[in-house]
Parts: sequence; structure tokens; C-alpha cells
Amino acid sequence: MPKKTPTRSKLTRKQQRDLDVEIGFIEGVLRRDPTDEAALQILGDDYTRRGRIADGLKIDEQITQLHPADALAHYNLACSFSLNDRIDDALKALLRSIRLGYRDFSWMQKDKDLKKLRADPAYAVVIAVIEQETAEKKP
Repeated sequence: MPKKTPTRSKLTRKQQRDLDVEIGFIEGVLRRDPTDEAALQILGDDYTRRGRIADGLKIDEQITQLHPADALAHYNLACSFSLNDRIDDALKALLRSIRLGYRDFSWMQKDKDLKKLRADPAYAVVIAVIEQETAEKKP
């Protein structure tokens, strides 16, 4: 599953129209096959890029239901929760992604989607887990 694209950058009107066309197409694909994983991933990313944050969250929840042991799916879910101001849920999803094997800690520290979570004091728990994970890997 590819990494989620950065969100909410300024789109031109043409980019917005193109994105809306793509969203409509992918929604049609999913009406025919609601479990199409590639289409779900693209649609979740597109919704988020278009500013449809709540819709992106619904898609990320679907993906984690289809793949409950997928670290990246839970990471993306954490991002969506953070964007939706659901900090406690974001924290839980991010910790689950780390437990499942997510290890791109440098990206996690700068990912704009996690900005609200990183600003919360609860993020200290994530830092502690990261430090523990990296300490365990050192010889």
C-alpha cells in the first residue's frame, strides 16, 4: 500500500476539477467493487487532498477493517484522525501502527497530517515508544 500523499496543498481550479473527476470515477469503481483496495487507497488520498477530511477518514477506517494487521493502513488512519481533531484516536492508531511494524519515524516527525497530534502532550507517549523501538534495534 503506497504512502499517503501530503494533504491540503493549494490546488488550482483545474487541479480541483481534475481531482473531482477522478473522485467521481473512483467512487463508481467502488460502487461495483467496494473492496477494491487500490481504489480505496486512491479515493482516501483524493478525498483528503480535496479537503474532504471526514470522507477520507471513513475510507481509512474501511482499509484498516480489510487489513487489520497493516502498519501503513493504521498510520494513515492516525493521520485522518489527527486531521479530524480526534487526537486520542490518532494516538491509538499511531501506536498500533508502530506495534505492527511502522518504522518511518523521520517522516512521522514531519508529516503535516500528524501536526495536531504532535502538538498534543500525549505525543510524548509516541516519542517514548519510538525511543524504545530504536534502542531495542541497536547492538
